[in-house]
Amino acid sequence: MPSAYILGIESSCDETAAAVVRSGEQVVSNVVASQIAMHQPYGGVVPELASREHLRAIVPVVRQALSEANHTYSSVDAIAVTQGPGLAGALMVGISYAKALAFALDKPLIAVNHLEGHIHAVLLDLRQNNNNKNKEQQKGNHELQFPVLALVVSGGHTHLYLAEQKGESWTYENVGHTRDDAAGEAFDKVAKLLGLGYPGGPIIDRLAPHGDPRAVKFPPAQIKHRDRRAGTHANAEPDADRLRADRPRFDFSYSGIKTAVLRYVESHHMQAAIELRRKAVASIPKPRFEDYLARCDKQTLDLVASFQRAIVEDLAARTLAAARAFDVATLFVTGGVAANSELRRTFDRNAAAEGIPVYFPSLRLSTDNAAMIAAAAYPKFLSKDFAPADFSAEAGMRL
Repeated sequence: MPSAYILGIESSCDETAAAVVRSGEQVVSNVVASQIAMHQPYGGVVPELASREHLRAIVPVVRQALSEANHTYSSVDAIAVTQGPGLAGALMVGISYAKALAFALDKPLIAVNHLEGHIHAVLLDLRQNNNNKNKEQQKGNHELQFPVLALVVSGGHTHLYLAEQKGESWTYENVGHTRDDAAGEAFDKVAKLLGLGYPGGPIIDRLAPHGDPRAVKFPPAQIKHRDRRAGTHANAEPDADRLRADRPRFDFSYSGIKTAVLRYVESHHMQAAIELRRKAVASIPKPRFEDYLARCDKQTLDLVASFQRAIVEDLAARTLAAARAFDVATLFVTGGVAANSELRRTFDRNAAAEGIPVYFPSLRLSTDNAAMIAAAAYPKFLSKDFAPADFSAEAGMRL
Protein backbone atom coordinates (compact mmCIF):
# COMPACT_ATOMS: atom_id res chain seq x y z
CA MET A 1 0.00 0.00 0.00
CA PRO A 2 1.29 3.50 -0.79
CA SER A 3 2.60 5.62 2.05
CA ALA A 4 0.63 8.79 2.69
CA TYR A 5 0.84 11.57 5.23
CA ILE A 6 -2.62 12.86 6.12
CA LEU A 7 -3.31 16.08 8.03
CA GLY A 8 -6.35 15.50 10.27
CA ILE A 9 -8.53 18.28 11.71
CA GLU A 10 -11.08 17.75 14.51
CA SER A 11 -13.47 20.39 15.90
CA SER A 12 -16.68 18.52 16.72
CA CYS A 13 -17.11 19.75 20.30
CA ASP A 14 -14.83 21.61 22.70
CA GLU A 15 -11.34 20.60 21.59
CA THR A 16 -9.51 22.00 18.58
CA ALA A 17 -7.16 19.32 17.29
CA ALA A 18 -4.80 18.68 14.40
CA ALA A 19 -2.49 15.75 13.68
CA VAL A 20 -0.31 14.24 11.00
CA VAL A 21 -0.57 10.45 10.63
CA ARG A 22 1.37 8.27 8.21
CA SER A 23 -0.65 5.63 6.36
CA GLY A 24 -3.18 5.23 9.14
CA GLU A 25 -0.66 3.61 11.48
CA GLN A 26 1.97 6.06 12.72
CA VAL A 27 1.16 9.22 14.68
CA VAL A 28 3.76 11.76 13.61
CA SER A 29 2.19 14.65 15.55
CA ASN A 30 -0.98 15.09 17.59
CA VAL A 31 -1.91 18.52 18.98
CA VAL A 32 -5.04 19.24 21.06
CA ALA A 33 -6.14 22.65 22.37
CA SER A 34 -8.66 22.04 25.16
CA GLN A 35 -11.45 24.42 26.15
CA ILE A 36 -12.15 22.83 29.55
CA ALA A 37 -11.15 25.93 31.54
CA MET A 38 -13.53 28.09 29.51
CA HIS A 39 -16.55 25.83 29.99
CA GLN A 40 -15.93 24.84 33.63
CA PRO A 41 -17.86 27.79 35.14
CA TYR A 42 -20.95 26.68 33.21
CA GLY A 43 -20.74 22.99 34.12
CA GLY A 44 -20.85 21.95 30.46
CA VAL A 45 -20.03 22.97 26.91
CA VAL A 46 -21.55 26.25 25.70
CA PRO A 47 -21.83 25.84 21.89
CA GLU A 48 -21.38 29.51 21.00
CA LEU A 49 -18.25 29.81 23.13
CA ALA A 50 -16.89 26.56 21.68
CA SER A 51 -17.27 27.84 18.11
CA ARG A 52 -15.54 31.12 18.98
CA GLU A 53 -12.60 29.33 20.58
CA HIS A 54 -12.22 27.02 17.58
CA LEU A 55 -11.88 30.13 15.41
CA ARG A 56 -9.10 31.43 17.67
CA ALA A 57 -7.25 28.13 17.93
CA ILE A 58 -7.48 26.34 14.60
CA VAL A 59 -4.70 28.15 12.70
CA PRO A 60 -2.05 27.89 15.45
CA VAL A 61 -3.02 24.29 16.24
CA VAL A 62 -2.65 23.17 12.61
CA ARG A 63 0.65 25.05 12.30
CA GLN A 64 1.96 23.37 15.46
CA ALA A 65 0.92 19.91 14.23
CA LEU A 66 2.73 20.44 10.94
CA SER A 67 5.81 21.85 12.67
CA GLU A 68 6.05 18.94 15.13
CA ALA A 69 5.74 16.51 12.22
CA ASN A 70 8.45 18.34 10.22
CA HIS A 71 5.93 18.86 7.44
CA THR A 72 4.59 21.84 5.56
CA TYR A 73 1.14 22.52 4.15
CA SER A 74 2.44 21.42 0.75
CA SER A 75 4.15 18.20 1.86
CA VAL A 76 1.09 16.37 3.23
CA ASP A 77 -0.77 14.14 0.80
CA ALA A 78 -4.34 14.85 1.89
CA ILE A 79 -6.45 16.73 4.42
CA ALA A 80 -9.09 15.01 6.56
CA VAL A 81 -11.74 16.71 8.67
CA THR A 82 -14.60 15.67 10.95
CA GLN A 83 -17.96 16.09 9.20
CA GLY A 84 -20.13 15.01 12.15
CA PRO A 85 -21.72 14.22 14.48
CA GLY A 86 -21.13 17.13 16.83
CA LEU A 87 -21.99 20.77 17.42
CA ALA A 88 -22.92 22.35 14.10
CA GLY A 89 -21.07 25.61 14.64
CA ALA A 90 -17.96 23.89 15.94
CA LEU A 91 -17.92 21.46 13.03
CA MET A 92 -18.25 24.27 10.51
CA VAL A 93 -15.07 25.95 11.78
CA GLY A 94 -12.99 22.84 11.04
CA ILE A 95 -14.74 22.11 7.76
CA SER A 96 -14.40 25.68 6.44
CA TYR A 97 -10.71 25.77 7.26
CA ALA A 98 -10.07 22.32 5.77
CA LYS A 99 -11.93 23.26 2.60
CA ALA A 100 -9.86 26.44 2.25
CA LEU A 101 -6.60 24.52 2.73
CA ALA A 102 -7.56 21.80 0.26
CA PHE A 103 -8.61 24.34 -2.37
CA ALA A 104 -5.53 26.54 -1.95
CA LEU A 105 -3.12 23.59 -1.94
CA ASP A 106 -4.98 21.45 -4.51
CA LYS A 107 -5.02 18.54 -2.06
CA PRO A 108 -7.64 15.80 -1.71
CA LEU A 109 -10.17 16.49 1.07
CA ILE A 110 -11.61 13.58 3.06
CA ALA A 111 -14.73 13.86 5.25
CA VAL A 112 -14.68 11.57 8.30
CA ASN A 113 -17.40 10.44 10.69
CA HIS A 114 -16.33 11.25 14.25
CA LEU A 115 -17.65 7.89 15.52
CA GLU A 116 -15.58 5.98 12.97
CA GLY A 117 -12.62 8.03 14.13
CA HIS A 118 -13.03 6.67 17.66
CA ILE A 119 -13.02 3.10 16.29
CA HIS A 120 -9.89 3.80 14.29
CA ALA A 121 -8.23 5.16 17.45
CA VAL A 122 -8.12 1.54 18.67
CA LEU A 123 -6.79 0.32 15.32
CA LEU A 124 -4.16 3.04 15.31
CA ASP A 125 -2.80 1.88 18.66
CA LEU A 126 -2.94 -1.78 17.60
CA ARG A 127 -0.97 -1.07 14.44
CA GLN A 128 1.62 1.02 16.27
CA ASN A 129 2.03 -1.68 18.92
CA ASN A 130 2.43 -4.39 16.29
CA ASN A 131 5.05 -2.36 14.47
CA ASN A 132 6.93 -1.58 17.67
CA LYS A 133 7.01 -5.24 18.72
CA ASN A 134 8.51 -6.43 15.45
CA LYS A 135 9.86 -3.96 12.93
CA GLU A 136 10.30 -6.74 10.36
CA GLN A 137 6.73 -7.92 10.76
CA GLN A 138 4.28 -7.09 7.98
CA LYS A 139 2.42 -3.97 9.00
CA GLY A 140 -1.33 -3.85 9.47
CA ASN A 141 -4.06 -5.34 11.62
CA HIS A 142 -3.69 -8.90 10.29
CA GLU A 143 -4.04 -10.43 13.76
CA LEU A 144 -7.44 -8.86 14.27
CA GLN A 145 -10.30 -11.37 14.22
CA PHE A 146 -13.73 -10.45 12.85
CA PRO A 147 -16.51 -9.70 13.46
CA VAL A 148 -15.58 -6.84 15.79
CA LEU A 149 -18.08 -5.36 18.23
CA ALA A 150 -17.23 -1.72 19.01
CA LEU A 151 -18.67 0.18 21.97
CA VAL A 152 -18.27 3.93 21.37
CA VAL A 153 -18.98 5.62 24.69
CA SER A 154 -18.42 9.30 25.39
CA GLY A 155 -20.12 12.47 26.55
CA GLY A 156 -22.30 12.61 23.46
CA HIS A 157 -22.51 8.99 22.31
CA THR A 158 -23.20 5.49 23.54
CA HIS A 159 -23.35 3.19 20.49
CA LEU A 160 -22.67 -0.45 19.69
CA TYR A 161 -21.45 -1.32 16.19
CA LEU A 162 -20.79 -4.63 14.49
CA ALA A 163 -17.81 -3.96 12.27
CA GLU A 164 -16.39 -5.92 9.34
CA GLN A 165 -13.53 -5.16 7.00
CA LYS A 166 -14.09 -5.37 3.24
CA GLY A 167 -10.89 -4.68 1.37
CA GLU A 168 -9.50 -1.46 2.77
CA SER A 169 -12.91 -0.18 3.87
CA TRP A 170 -14.92 -0.94 6.98
CA THR A 171 -18.66 -1.50 7.25
CA TYR A 172 -20.75 -0.88 10.36
CA GLU A 173 -24.10 -2.04 11.65
CA ASN A 174 -25.60 -0.30 14.65
CA VAL A 175 -26.95 -2.88 17.11
CA GLY A 176 -27.48 -0.61 20.09
CA HIS A 177 -27.65 3.03 21.13
CA THR A 178 -28.74 5.09 24.08
CA ARG A 179 -32.42 5.99 24.18
CA ASP A 180 -31.69 9.21 26.09
CA ASP A 181 -28.52 10.37 27.86
CA ALA A 182 -25.12 9.10 26.80
CA ALA A 183 -23.06 7.50 29.57
CA GLY A 184 -20.53 10.34 29.61
CA GLU A 185 -23.35 12.88 29.75
CA ALA A 186 -24.70 11.12 32.84
CA PHE A 187 -21.26 11.34 34.48
CA ASP A 188 -21.05 15.08 33.77
CA LYS A 189 -24.60 15.84 34.93
CA VAL A 190 -24.23 13.88 38.17
CA ALA A 191 -20.90 15.60 38.88
CA LYS A 192 -22.55 18.97 38.32
CA LEU A 193 -25.45 17.99 40.59
CA LEU A 194 -23.01 17.03 43.37
CA GLY A 195 -20.85 20.14 43.00
CA LEU A 196 -17.86 18.25 41.62
CA GLY A 197 -17.00 20.46 38.66
CA TYR A 198 -16.60 19.83 34.94
CA PRO A 199 -15.75 17.53 33.23
CA GLY A 200 -17.32 15.10 35.66
CA GLY A 201 -16.02 11.77 34.39
CA PRO A 202 -12.37 12.09 35.48
CA ILE A 203 -13.18 13.44 38.95
CA ILE A 204 -15.81 10.74 39.62
CA ASP A 205 -13.33 8.10 38.45
CA ARG A 206 -10.76 9.31 41.01
CA LEU A 207 -13.24 9.80 43.86
CA ALA A 208 -14.99 6.42 43.45
CA PRO A 209 -12.23 4.27 45.06
CA HIS A 210 -12.73 6.27 48.28
CA GLY A 211 -16.38 5.18 48.60
CA ASP A 212 -18.38 1.96 48.94
CA PRO A 213 -19.68 0.94 45.49
CA ARG A 214 -22.41 -1.21 47.07
CA ALA A 215 -23.74 1.42 49.47
CA VAL A 216 -26.51 2.70 47.16
CA LYS A 217 -28.59 0.32 45.06
CA PHE A 218 -29.34 1.51 41.55
CA PRO A 219 -31.57 -0.89 39.60
CA PRO A 220 -30.58 -1.43 35.94
CA ALA A 221 -32.60 0.30 33.25
CA GLN A 222 -35.49 -1.79 31.96
CA ILE A 223 -35.97 -1.47 28.19
CA LYS A 224 -38.92 -3.62 27.16
CA HIS A 225 -39.69 -2.45 23.61
CA ARG A 226 -37.95 -1.20 20.51
CA ASP A 227 -37.26 2.49 20.29
CA ARG A 228 -40.59 4.12 19.37
CA ARG A 229 -38.84 7.43 18.78
CA ALA A 230 -36.54 6.08 16.04
CA GLY A 231 -35.82 8.92 13.67
CA THR A 232 -36.86 11.68 16.08
CA HIS A 233 -33.59 12.22 17.96
CA ALA A 234 -29.88 12.30 17.24
CA ASN A 235 -29.13 8.87 18.72
CA ALA A 236 -31.76 7.01 16.72
CA GLU A 237 -30.90 4.57 13.94
CA PRO A 238 -34.23 4.28 12.09
CA ASP A 239 -32.87 2.79 8.87
CA ALA A 240 -31.17 -0.03 10.74
CA ASP A 241 -34.34 -0.62 12.76
CA ARG A 242 -36.47 -0.93 9.63
CA LEU A 243 -34.08 -3.01 7.57
CA ARG A 244 -33.10 -5.42 10.37
CA ALA A 245 -36.22 -5.65 12.48
CA ASP A 246 -35.47 -9.32 13.13
CA ARG A 247 -32.07 -8.55 14.69
CA PRO A 248 -31.73 -8.26 18.47
CA ARG A 249 -31.09 -4.79 19.88
CA PHE A 250 -28.94 -3.87 22.86
CA ASP A 251 -29.97 -0.33 23.74
CA PHE A 252 -28.91 1.74 26.73
CA SER A 253 -30.66 4.29 28.97
CA TYR A 254 -29.02 6.56 31.53
CA SER A 255 -31.58 9.25 32.27
CA GLY A 256 -33.12 7.05 34.95
CA ILE A 257 -29.95 6.69 37.03
CA LYS A 258 -29.35 10.44 36.79
CA THR A 259 -32.85 11.01 38.20
CA ALA A 260 -32.24 8.36 40.88
CA VAL A 261 -29.16 10.28 42.08
CA LEU A 262 -31.23 13.47 42.26
CA ARG A 263 -33.91 11.70 44.32
CA TYR A 264 -31.25 10.28 46.65
CA VAL A 265 -29.79 13.76 47.19
CA GLU A 266 -33.23 15.15 47.99
CA SER A 267 -34.35 12.32 50.28
CA HIS A 268 -31.06 12.38 52.22
CA HIS A 269 -30.99 16.18 52.53
CA MET A 270 -27.61 16.62 50.85
CA GLN A 271 -28.32 19.96 49.14
CA ALA A 272 -26.80 22.19 51.81
CA ALA A 273 -23.50 20.29 51.83
CA ILE A 274 -23.41 20.29 48.02
CA GLU A 275 -23.86 24.05 47.89
CA LEU A 276 -21.07 24.57 50.41
CA ARG A 277 -18.78 22.35 48.34
CA ARG A 278 -19.68 24.14 45.13
CA LYS A 279 -18.90 27.56 46.62
CA ALA A 280 -15.67 26.35 48.23
CA VAL A 281 -14.38 24.82 44.99
CA ALA A 282 -15.42 27.89 42.97
CA SER A 283 -13.20 30.03 45.21
CA ILE A 284 -10.11 28.02 44.21
CA PRO A 285 -8.57 29.26 40.91
CA LYS A 286 -7.36 25.81 39.79
CA PRO A 287 -8.91 23.15 42.04
CA ARG A 288 -6.99 19.88 42.36
CA PHE A 289 -8.33 16.42 43.08
CA GLU A 290 -7.34 16.82 46.74
CA ASP A 291 -9.58 19.90 46.97
CA TYR A 292 -12.60 17.89 45.88
CA LEU A 293 -11.76 14.88 48.05
CA ALA A 294 -11.33 17.02 51.18
CA ARG A 295 -14.83 18.43 50.71
CA CYS A 296 -16.63 15.12 50.16
CA ASP A 297 -18.11 13.28 53.13
CA LYS A 298 -18.58 9.50 53.26
CA GLN A 299 -22.16 9.74 52.04
CA THR A 300 -21.10 11.61 48.91
CA LEU A 301 -18.19 9.25 48.23
CA ASP A 302 -20.46 6.21 48.62
CA LEU A 303 -22.99 7.77 46.25
CA VAL A 304 -20.30 8.54 43.66
CA ALA A 305 -18.81 5.03 43.89
CA SER A 306 -22.23 3.39 43.60
CA PHE A 307 -23.22 5.55 40.63
CA GLN A 308 -20.02 4.71 38.74
CA ARG A 309 -20.37 0.99 39.50
CA ALA A 310 -23.95 0.97 38.17
CA ILE A 311 -22.99 2.72 34.92
CA VAL A 312 -19.93 0.55 34.31
CA GLU A 313 -21.70 -2.73 35.08
CA ASP A 314 -24.59 -1.80 32.77
CA LEU A 315 -22.25 -0.89 29.91
CA ALA A 316 -20.30 -4.13 30.32
CA ALA A 317 -23.37 -6.35 30.73
CA ARG A 318 -25.20 -5.05 27.65
CA THR A 319 -22.06 -5.02 25.50
CA LEU A 320 -21.11 -8.58 26.40
CA ALA A 321 -24.69 -9.74 25.88
CA ALA A 322 -24.44 -8.32 22.36
CA ALA A 323 -21.06 -10.01 21.90
CA ARG A 324 -22.63 -13.38 22.75
CA ALA A 325 -25.68 -12.78 20.56
CA PHE A 326 -23.62 -11.94 17.49
CA ASP A 327 -20.77 -14.37 18.24
CA VAL A 328 -18.13 -11.67 17.91
CA ALA A 329 -14.43 -12.47 17.88
CA THR A 330 -13.04 -9.14 19.14
CA LEU A 331 -14.29 -6.30 21.31
CA PHE A 332 -13.34 -2.62 21.05
CA VAL A 333 -14.18 -0.11 23.79
CA THR A 334 -13.45 3.47 22.75
CA GLY A 335 -14.44 7.10 23.28
CA GLY A 336 -13.84 9.47 26.18
CA VAL A 337 -15.46 7.22 28.80
CA ALA A 338 -13.07 4.43 27.74
CA ALA A 339 -10.45 6.32 29.78
CA ASN A 340 -12.37 5.42 32.97
CA SER A 341 -10.18 3.07 35.03
CA GLU A 342 -13.03 1.02 36.49
CA LEU A 343 -14.55 0.58 33.04
CA ARG A 344 -11.25 -0.80 31.73
CA ARG A 345 -10.83 -3.20 34.67
CA THR A 346 -14.42 -4.44 34.39
CA PHE A 347 -14.23 -5.05 30.64
CA ASP A 348 -10.82 -6.72 30.95
CA ARG A 349 -12.15 -9.08 33.62
CA ASN A 350 -15.57 -9.84 32.12
CA ALA A 351 -14.38 -10.15 28.52
CA ALA A 352 -11.62 -12.53 29.63
CA ALA A 353 -14.26 -14.69 31.33
CA GLU A 354 -16.09 -14.85 27.96
CA GLY A 355 -12.87 -15.63 26.08
CA ILE A 356 -13.13 -12.46 23.98
CA PRO A 357 -10.08 -10.21 23.52
CA VAL A 358 -10.88 -6.57 24.32
CA TYR A 359 -8.90 -3.55 23.11
CA PHE A 360 -8.94 0.07 24.22
CA PRO A 361 -7.24 3.13 22.73
CA SER A 362 -4.41 4.66 24.71
CA LEU A 363 -5.54 7.41 27.08
CA ARG A 364 -4.27 10.13 24.71
CA LEU A 365 -6.42 8.73 21.89
CA SER A 366 -9.54 8.02 23.99
CA THR A 367 -10.75 11.60 24.13
CA ASP A 368 -11.36 13.69 21.00
CA ASN A 369 -8.25 14.08 18.86
CA ALA A 370 -7.29 14.53 15.21
CA ALA A 371 -4.99 11.51 14.92
CA MET A 372 -8.02 9.22 14.90
CA ILE A 373 -9.59 11.35 12.14
CA ALA A 374 -6.47 11.11 9.98
CA ALA A 375 -6.26 7.35 10.62
CA ALA A 376 -9.90 6.80 9.63
CA ALA A 377 -9.28 8.82 6.47
CA TYR A 378 -6.52 6.54 5.15
CA PRO A 379 -8.82 3.78 3.75
CA LYS A 380 -10.83 6.53 2.05
CA PHE A 381 -7.60 7.95 0.63
CA LEU A 382 -6.71 4.56 -0.86
CA SER A 383 -10.14 4.19 -2.47
CA LYS A 384 -10.15 7.86 -3.58
CA ASP A 385 -13.32 8.50 -1.59
CA PHE A 386 -12.89 12.26 -1.49
CA ALA A 387 -15.41 14.83 -0.28
CA PRO A 388 -17.27 16.98 -2.81
CA ALA A 389 -16.69 20.71 -2.67
CA ASP A 390 -20.22 21.39 -1.40
CA PHE A 391 -20.25 18.99 1.56
CA SER A 392 -21.23 20.49 4.92
CA ALA A 393 -21.45 19.68 8.62
CA GLU A 394 -23.93 17.02 9.76
CA ALA A 395 -24.58 17.51 13.46
CA GLY A 396 -26.61 14.30 13.70
CA MET A 397 -24.49 12.24 11.31
CA ARG A 398 -24.92 8.44 11.61
CA LEU A 399 -22.33 5.77 11.06
